[in-house]
Amino acid sequence: MNPPATVRSGIDRMLDRARARLNRVGPDDAAAEIAAGEALLVDIRPAAQRAREGEFPDALVIERNVLEWRLDPLSDARVPEATGPDVRWIVACSEGYTSSLAAASLLDVGLTRATDLEGGFQAWLRAGLQVKGGAPEGTP
Repeated sequence: MNPPATVRSGIDRMLDRARARLNRVGPDDAAAEIAAGEALLVDIRPAAQRAREGEFPDALVIERNVLEWRLDPLSDARVPEATGPDVRWIVACSEGYTSSLAAASLLDVGLTRATDLEGGFQAWLRAGLQVKGGAPEGTP
């Protein structure tokens, strides 16, 4: 039996709480921040999804399962770009759902300027911004 239409799922409520904490950015604003050196873009999509959809040209690729360890400036497993809590991280996934949860988790780690890309890679594509690779049209 399905719940009444007025009852929101637990994950929808969780997503709402995460997004309430973020200053999400659209593709054009994200591209401008990245080009100006004001932000770093992190692509958390799995390798197979990146191969199929294409890639952001200047993103750090850090899959979701290790994100917090790589971006926490106090972690032994951090990337060189994780220089402090005030780095502007823009997290991206395919459609902007997983990235919202991931960015909220980065706030919990103490990365105060973390956010995510509204609409994810798909919105980036729709905005006509540059991408690398991806499977040709009609390829599964």
